[in-house]
Amino acid sequence: MNLDDLRSILLSERETGRLTSVAPDIFEKGHAELAAITKKVYAFEDPFSDEARSLIDETLSIRETLHDLFSIRTRKILALAVMHAEGNYYDREEVKRMIPAEREMFEQITAGIEQSKGILLQNLPQTRLLTRTLPSAVAAASDAVPDMNDDEGGECGPLPDTDEPAAPAPQPLPVAGGTVAAPIIHPCALVRVLEDMEAFMGVDGRIYTLSKGDIVTLPERNAAVLSERNIVLNINLCK
Repeated sequence: MNLDDLRSILLSERETGRLTSVAPDIFEKGHAELAAITKKVYAFEDPFSDEARSLIDETLSIRETLHDLFSIRTRKILALAVMHAEGNYYDREEVKRMIPAEREMFEQITAGIEQSKGILLQNLPQTRLLTRTLPSAVAAASDAVPDMNDDEGGECGPLPDTDEPAAPAPQPLPVAGGTVAAPIIHPCALVRVLEDMEAFMGVDGRIYTLSKGDIVTLPERNAAVLSERNIVLNINLCK
Protein backbone atom coordinates (compact mmCIF):
# COMPACT_ATOMS: atom_id res chain seq x y z
CA MET A 1 0.00 0.00 0.00
CA ASN A 2 2.14 2.87 -1.28
CA LEU A 3 1.45 6.60 -1.35
CA ASP A 4 -0.14 6.52 -4.82
CA ASP A 5 -2.55 3.76 -3.75
CA LEU A 6 -3.58 5.72 -0.65
CA ARG A 7 -4.07 8.94 -2.61
CA SER A 8 -6.25 7.13 -5.13
CA ILE A 9 -8.45 5.77 -2.33
CA LEU A 10 -8.63 9.20 -0.70
CA LEU A 11 -9.68 10.79 -4.00
CA SER A 12 -12.49 8.25 -4.40
CA GLU A 13 -13.63 8.92 -0.82
CA ARG A 14 -13.71 12.67 -1.46
CA GLU A 15 -15.70 12.34 -4.68
CA THR A 16 -18.71 10.65 -3.06
CA GLY A 17 -20.90 11.43 -0.09
CA ARG A 18 -21.08 7.75 0.80
CA LEU A 19 -18.54 5.45 2.36
CA THR A 20 -16.49 3.56 -0.20
CA SER A 21 -15.33 -0.02 0.16
CA VAL A 22 -11.75 -0.24 1.37
CA ALA A 23 -9.57 -3.12 2.52
CA PRO A 24 -10.14 -3.94 6.22
CA ASP A 25 -6.40 -3.60 6.82
CA ILE A 26 -5.84 -0.41 4.82
CA PHE A 27 -4.48 1.52 7.79
CA GLU A 28 -2.29 -1.40 8.88
CA LYS A 29 -0.84 -1.54 5.37
CA GLY A 30 -0.24 2.20 5.47
CA HIS A 31 1.67 1.90 8.74
CA ALA A 32 3.63 -1.05 7.34
CA GLU A 33 4.71 1.13 4.40
CA LEU A 34 5.74 3.85 6.85
CA ALA A 35 7.83 1.34 8.79
CA ALA A 36 9.52 0.11 5.60
CA ILE A 37 10.39 3.65 4.48
CA THR A 38 11.62 4.58 7.95
CA LYS A 39 13.93 1.56 7.89
CA LYS A 40 15.41 2.85 4.64
CA VAL A 41 15.96 6.27 6.20
CA TYR A 42 17.82 4.70 9.13
CA ALA A 43 20.10 2.92 6.65
CA PHE A 44 21.48 6.23 5.36
CA GLU A 45 24.74 7.20 6.97
CA ASP A 46 23.86 10.85 6.42
CA PRO A 47 20.24 11.43 7.58
CA PHE A 48 20.33 14.88 5.94
CA SER A 49 21.13 13.69 2.43
CA ASP A 50 18.77 14.45 -0.46
CA GLU A 51 17.74 10.80 -0.67
CA ALA A 52 16.91 10.70 3.03
CA ARG A 53 14.94 13.95 2.81
CA SER A 54 12.95 12.59 -0.13
CA LEU A 55 11.94 9.53 1.88
CA ILE A 56 11.09 11.70 4.88
CA ASP A 57 8.80 13.81 2.68
CA GLU A 58 7.14 10.59 1.54
CA THR A 59 6.47 9.50 5.13
CA LEU A 60 4.93 12.90 5.88
CA SER A 61 2.68 12.57 2.81
CA ILE A 62 1.58 9.07 3.81
CA ARG A 63 0.74 10.21 7.34
CA GLU A 64 -1.22 13.18 6.00
CA THR A 65 -3.13 10.98 3.56
CA LEU A 66 -4.03 8.46 6.27
CA HIS A 67 -5.18 11.32 8.50
CA ASP A 68 -7.35 12.83 5.76
CA LEU A 69 -8.84 9.42 4.93
CA PHE A 70 -9.70 8.85 8.58
CA SER A 71 -11.24 12.33 8.92
CA ILE A 72 -13.45 12.03 5.83
CA ARG A 73 -14.69 8.55 6.68
CA THR A 74 -15.29 9.51 10.32
CA ARG A 75 -17.49 12.46 9.31
CA LYS A 76 -19.58 10.13 7.15
CA ILE A 77 -19.86 7.61 9.99
CA LEU A 78 -20.96 10.34 12.42
CA ALA A 79 -23.73 11.36 10.01
CA LEU A 80 -24.88 7.73 9.73
CA ALA A 81 -24.85 7.32 13.52
CA VAL A 82 -27.03 10.42 14.01
CA MET A 83 -29.54 9.25 11.38
CA HIS A 84 -29.66 5.80 12.94
CA ALA A 85 -30.13 7.14 16.49
CA GLU A 86 -32.90 9.49 15.36
CA GLY A 87 -34.72 6.69 13.57
CA ASN A 88 -34.24 8.21 10.13
CA TYR A 89 -33.49 6.27 6.98
CA TYR A 90 -29.87 5.48 6.27
CA ASP A 91 -28.19 3.16 3.80
CA ARG A 92 -27.32 -0.03 5.66
CA GLU A 93 -24.98 -0.96 2.85
CA GLU A 94 -22.71 1.84 4.06
CA VAL A 95 -22.49 0.21 7.47
CA LYS A 96 -21.28 -2.94 5.73
CA ARG A 97 -18.48 -0.91 4.13
CA MET A 98 -17.07 0.09 7.51
CA ILE A 99 -13.86 -1.62 8.57
CA PRO A 100 -13.98 -3.29 12.04
CA ALA A 101 -12.65 -0.32 14.04
CA GLU A 102 -15.06 2.02 12.25
CA ARG A 103 -18.01 -0.30 12.96
CA GLU A 104 -17.02 -0.29 16.63
CA MET A 105 -16.95 3.52 16.59
CA PHE A 106 -20.36 3.65 14.86
CA GLU A 107 -21.95 1.38 17.47
CA GLN A 108 -20.46 3.29 20.40
CA ILE A 109 -21.52 6.68 19.04
CA THR A 110 -25.02 5.40 18.34
CA ALA A 111 -25.29 3.95 21.85
CA GLY A 112 -24.06 7.22 23.34
CA ILE A 113 -26.63 9.28 21.44
CA GLU A 114 -29.45 6.96 22.44
CA GLN A 115 -28.38 7.02 26.08
CA SER A 116 -28.13 10.80 26.09
CA LYS A 117 -31.56 11.06 24.48
CA GLY A 118 -33.03 8.88 27.24
CA ILE A 119 -31.46 11.00 29.97
CA LEU A 120 -32.26 14.41 28.48
CA LEU A 121 -35.60 13.80 26.76
CA GLN A 122 -37.13 10.92 28.70
CA ASN A 123 -35.73 11.81 32.15
CA LEU A 124 -34.21 8.35 32.59
CA PRO A 125 -31.60 7.75 35.34
CA GLN A 126 -28.11 8.67 34.24
CA THR A 127 -25.77 5.70 33.89
CA ARG A 128 -22.22 5.35 32.70
CA LEU A 129 -21.92 4.16 29.12
CA LEU A 130 -19.73 1.07 29.00
CA THR A 131 -17.40 1.12 26.02
CA ARG A 132 -15.59 -1.80 24.55
CA THR A 133 -11.86 -1.62 23.96
CA LEU A 134 -10.50 -3.08 20.76
CA PRO A 135 -7.48 -5.35 21.41
CA SER A 136 -5.74 -3.73 18.46
CA ALA A 137 -6.06 -0.29 20.05
CA VAL A 138 -3.26 -0.98 22.50
CA ALA A 139 -0.93 -2.15 19.75
CA ALA A 140 -1.85 0.84 17.58
CA ALA A 141 -1.11 3.21 20.43
CA SER A 142 2.45 1.89 20.61
CA ASP A 143 3.04 3.07 17.02
CA ALA A 144 1.69 6.59 17.59
CA VAL A 145 4.08 9.39 16.71
CA PRO A 146 4.58 11.85 19.61
CA ASP A 147 3.47 15.42 19.04
CA MET A 148 6.42 17.65 18.19
CA ASN A 149 4.86 20.33 20.42
CA ASP A 150 4.84 17.99 23.41
CA ASP A 151 6.51 19.70 26.35
CA GLU A 152 7.50 16.39 27.89
CA GLY A 153 10.53 16.13 25.64
CA GLY A 154 9.37 13.26 23.40
CA GLU A 155 11.16 9.94 23.41
CA CYS A 156 14.26 11.47 24.91
CA GLY A 157 12.08 12.40 27.87
CA PRO A 158 12.13 15.48 30.11
CA LEU A 159 15.30 16.70 31.74
CA PRO A 160 16.01 14.67 34.88
CA ASP A 161 15.43 16.17 38.32
CA THR A 162 18.44 15.43 40.50
CA ASP A 163 16.23 15.45 43.62
CA GLU A 164 13.99 12.68 42.33
CA PRO A 165 14.80 8.97 41.93
CA ALA A 166 15.20 7.68 38.42
CA ALA A 167 11.99 6.52 36.79
CA PRO A 168 11.58 2.75 36.30
CA ALA A 169 12.22 1.33 32.86
CA PRO A 170 9.11 1.19 30.65
CA GLN A 171 7.31 -2.12 30.79
CA PRO A 172 5.78 -4.03 27.85
CA LEU A 173 2.04 -3.51 27.37
CA PRO A 174 -0.12 -6.69 27.46
CA VAL A 175 -2.29 -7.29 24.41
CA ALA A 176 -4.24 -10.20 23.08
CA GLY A 177 -1.93 -12.92 21.83
CA GLY A 178 1.28 -11.51 23.26
CA THR A 179 2.99 -8.31 24.38
CA VAL A 180 4.14 -5.11 22.75
CA ALA A 181 7.84 -4.52 23.21
CA ALA A 182 8.80 -1.68 25.53
CA PRO A 183 9.61 1.53 23.62
CA ILE A 184 13.26 2.17 22.83
CA ILE A 185 14.67 5.13 24.77
CA HIS A 186 17.31 6.92 22.71
CA PRO A 187 20.14 8.82 24.48
CA CYS A 188 19.58 12.49 23.84
CA ALA A 189 21.33 15.85 23.94
CA LEU A 190 20.04 19.26 24.89
CA VAL A 191 20.94 21.72 22.13
CA ARG A 192 20.38 25.30 21.04
CA VAL A 193 19.50 25.73 17.37
CA LEU A 194 21.73 28.26 15.60
CA GLU A 195 19.86 28.49 12.29
CA ASP A 196 16.57 27.48 10.68
CA MET A 197 16.56 24.13 8.93
CA GLU A 198 14.23 21.86 6.98
CA ALA A 199 12.33 19.03 8.62
CA PHE A 200 14.25 15.79 9.19
CA MET A 201 13.62 12.41 10.75
CA GLY A 202 15.55 11.58 13.91
CA VAL A 203 16.86 8.13 14.76
CA ASP A 204 13.92 7.92 17.18
CA GLY A 205 11.48 8.03 14.26
CA ARG A 206 10.21 11.53 15.03
CA ILE A 207 10.05 14.38 12.52
CA TYR A 208 11.88 17.48 13.77
CA THR A 209 11.36 21.01 12.43
CA LEU A 210 13.84 23.38 14.05
CA SER A 211 14.04 27.17 14.07
CA LYS A 212 16.86 29.46 15.12
CA GLY A 213 16.84 30.03 18.86
CA ASP A 214 14.98 26.82 19.77
CA ILE A 215 16.28 24.86 22.74
CA VAL A 216 15.31 21.23 22.26
CA THR A 217 16.36 17.69 23.05
CA LEU A 218 17.55 15.63 20.08
CA PRO A 219 18.82 12.06 19.79
CA GLU A 220 22.60 12.10 20.39
CA ARG A 221 23.40 10.80 16.91
CA ASN A 222 21.45 13.60 15.22
CA ALA A 223 22.76 16.21 17.64
CA ALA A 224 26.34 15.16 16.92
CA VAL A 225 25.90 15.53 13.14
CA LEU A 226 24.23 18.93 13.47
CA SER A 227 26.83 20.10 15.96
CA GLU A 228 29.64 19.20 13.53
CA ARG A 229 27.90 21.33 10.90
CA ASN A 230 27.54 24.26 13.35
CA ILE A 231 23.76 24.10 13.05
CA VAL A 232 23.20 23.47 16.76
CA LEU A 233 25.18 24.09 19.91
CA ASN A 234 25.35 21.14 22.31
CA ILE A 235 24.40 22.43 25.77
CA ASN A 236 24.18 19.30 27.89
CA LEU A 237 23.59 15.57 27.59
CA CYS A 238 20.50 13.85 28.99
CA LYS A 239 21.49 10.62 30.70
